[in-house]
Amino acid sequence: MTAVLGGGRLRADFSGRVVLVTGAAQGIGAAIARRFAESDAFVAVADLNGDAAAAQADALARAGGDARAYRVDAASRAELDALVAAVERDGGRLDVVIHNAAYFPLTPFAQIDEPTLDRTLSVNLSALFWLAQAALPAFERAGAGRLLVTSSVTGPRVAYPGLAHYAASKAGVNGFIRAAALELARRNVTVNGVEPGMIRTPAAGNLGDASVAAQIAHDIPLARLGEPDDIANAMLFLASADAAYITGQTIVVDGGATLPESGAVLGEG
Repeated sequence: MTAVLGGGRLRADFSGRVVLVTGAAQGIGAAIARRFAESDAFVAVADLNGDAAAAQADALARAGGDARAYRVDAASRAELDALVAAVERDGGRLDVVIHNAAYFPLTPFAQIDEPTLDRTLSVNLSALFWLAQAALPAFERAGAGRLLVTSSVTGPRVAYPGLAHYAASKAGVNGFIRAAALELARRNVTVNGVEPGMIRTPAAGNLGDASVAAQIAHDIPLARLGEPDDIANAMLFLASADAAYITGQTIVVDGGATLPESGAVLGEG
């Protein structure tokens, strides 16, 4: 898993490694799966939408990658246990688990009901516990493991109207990252995450129309929304040998959006 910079882009050798990505059928998850497939990993493309996962795995295979699709509901512990077992069986080992699946229907605080909160916490947070517990024996058989998660700046650093349930789950994710990293370090397992800011994905449509996206981009110091590959590149680094001494951390990938103090005016450079 040696990482080098080539042509301005991080390159890594994951040949012989098995990488599981949840929420991998579109958006950030699809970009993560693609970057690892390009780096010669066997990629398990897991998603609630089995047909979309199959299409994504087929696309990776047509591009020369090694991928297989799996349908999973990340809110179900039993399905996550079965998923991890199936991936290790099919790939012969398990080296990297990336929990990217998320649930975040834009809902005003006063209208958040029990089903909405339960599913948000189950998919975004509880699933991490079950994936980690299921993967530990496989990591130990492989001699090491990397557990990665797509967190968010929403919750740990900032807030967004209508996403109190999501923010709470992602704040919990960051707490999980630190605590799990501490407990699993002696098992040669690192635990890290990436905190995306505003990323151009199909799910971003939950936040409003094109005019909303344009205003958001205007207010970001780098003057654009992030792309799924921006997150995938950070994940590739954290799973690479170059990040072997990093654990319990998150990387903020937000174009500098969380940098300005309230009322700050961005200069022209």
